[in-house]
Amino acid sequence: MFDVMSPCDLTDGFSSYDTPDVSKDRPSDRDLQRADGCARITLLGSESGTRIEDIIERSPIRVMFPRTGHRAVEEAVLINTAGGVAGGDRLELCVTALPGASIAVTSQAAEKVYRALNEPARVATRLKAHESARLAWLPQETIVFNWARLHRTTEIELFCGTELLALEWLVLGRAAHGEVVIGGNITDSWRVKRDGRLTWADSFRITAEIFPHLHRKALLADCHAIATLIYFGPHLDKRLEFLREVIPSLGCNCAATLVSGLIVVRFAAKESSDLKLALRSFLQQIGPELGSGPFRVPKMWSC
Repeated sequence: MFDVMSPCDLTDGFSSYDTPDVSKDRPSDRDLQRADGCARITLLGSESGTRIEDIIERSPIRVMFPRTGHRAVEEAVLINTAGGVAGGDRLELCVTALPGASIAVTSQAAEKVYRALNEPARVATRLKAHESARLAWLPQETIVFNWARLHRTTEIELFCGTELLALEWLVLGRAAHGEVVIGGNITDSWRVKRDGRLTWADSFRITAEIFPHLHRKALLADCHAIATLIYFGPHLDKRLEFLREVIPSLGCNCAATLVSGLIVVRFAAKESSDLKLALRSFLQQIGPELGSGPFRVPKMWSC
């Protein structure tokens, strides 16, 4: 299901990303107005809770911090004011959790990746969690429309003593609208470093030639919603055992493994609604196991 490529393969794919030649009389994504946005958040722990140390925003990305009364910051919400992502767009999201910080980062709504003419949309997420920080990256789903082009990278830097839960999920079309994705180009890559050293790398790629074969059992087997979740923290063997006890109750295809000091969990379902229910149930059950903090269902998922 997940095609793993070496860093060299990924670099080659990034530079020659399946962009056909476009004649001068045909429109190109480069000829249109494109989004080039970013958000960078730095948070630090304090005696009164997590506080915002620094924040940078560039349209169309905005960051909100919902609060209840005088409570400390518990959740950051990313908003794409453009309403979606199109070919040629570039978005960069960076979250740094300094010592003592405890924060969950999510998105306001499902991200939508629309049809592209010839250029991929590039989305880069960079997460850094320092010693004693607790960081949860739990965005809502990314919906990929027919003939969309998406190149997404998730880079994570971890240090000893930190705890992190990170999720990314893809939905191929909206089943409720009868949409069927028959073509496009998707590359979804993860790179995880621990104390500056690469410990885990993974890439998922679907090209236009592969879409007609996704129904095969060796590929997605008619699953149109998939997710990858990783966990880094203490007591990995104990928590892996707990997760494997939880998995049969989720109602979707799911498996967990321990690799390079990370717990990696894969999810796959025929419809996005089934996957969302499974992820909610997963977080509701793992939250108490991990203790108080950001590892729970984000409030925005219920809005």
